[in-house]
Amino acid sequence: MWKEIIATAGPYHFDRVLDRLSIDPVNFLHLEEKFVKVPLVIEEMPYVIRVKAVGSTADPLFEVSGNDEKVKEQAIKEVKRIFQFDFPLQTLSLHFEKTNIAEIFQQHAGTPLVLEFDLYRCLIKCIIHQQLNLAFAHTLTERFVTNFGYQVEDVWFYPKPETVAALKYDDLRALQFSGRKAEYVIDTSRLIAEGTLNLAELKMMSDEEIMKKLIKVRGIGPWTVQNLLLAGLGRPNLFPKADIGVQKAIQKHFKLEKKPTSEEMDEYSLQWAPYLSYATLYFWRSIE
Repeated sequence: MWKEIIATAGPYHFDRVLDRLSIDPVNFLHLEEKFVKVPLVIEEMPYVIRVKAVGSTADPLFEVSGNDEKVKEQAIKEVKRIFQFDFPLQTLSLHFEKTNIAEIFQQHAGTPLVLEFDLYRCLIKCIIHQQLNLAFAHTLTERFVTNFGYQVEDVWFYPKPETVAALKYDDLRALQFSGRKAEYVIDTSRLIAEGTLNLAELKMMSDEEIMKKLIKVRGIGPWTVQNLLLAGLGRPNLFPKADIGVQKAIQKHFKLEKKPTSEEMDEYSLQWAPYLSYATLYFWRSIE
């Protein structure tokens, strides 16, 4: 068993991190004891890493622990990436206090952009969530993971691409997937399993290159790519204008009679660059 204390610049509101993670029933966390168990796949082996808040919002400290000493360095690197411990959130406050959404950033100060635990998980989750209400999307995702994934230390891991690639469409239809969604999830997994689609390469590509590459895959549209860039890769300047939640939040904040047009969203968002991803997150928070 190993433990490491990690410090990050305040404010960092870990309670809000846990609150958002708790929306997904697949995640293993404890709100009162302030920890989450993170499923990581390192060199094709599964490991469970516990991240527990031991400091405060103003002075954030985290105890990161695991069972296997040999992956400690890689695990800590991944935890820092996922929880964005190296990004000073005070930078956001200084930037957004001069913008037309300063009030939202004051209300949700210290809320970080926390990433999905790995890219395959993020992509499949995005495909499952396409054009569904959030509650049913999480229900489908939970069924998918608990039927075809696996557990380590009571923590659920998404199934491997090879496992999903070997499924039949009817296997997912039995879980109430639509025929099309079953095809998208399995066919995309087959591309990944056979090496035609290499997710690891995406980290080295620009946002535009990733969009051009993934949009060619059947079942992956701009909304899915933008969410992968934001929640999977942590790109800081993503603004998914087609996202219903973002549209509703902008409508609410600016007191519009109807949902904003694409042109209106472009105009409002001019002040938010180069942190459009954080504007997106804080808009989501403002209506949750």
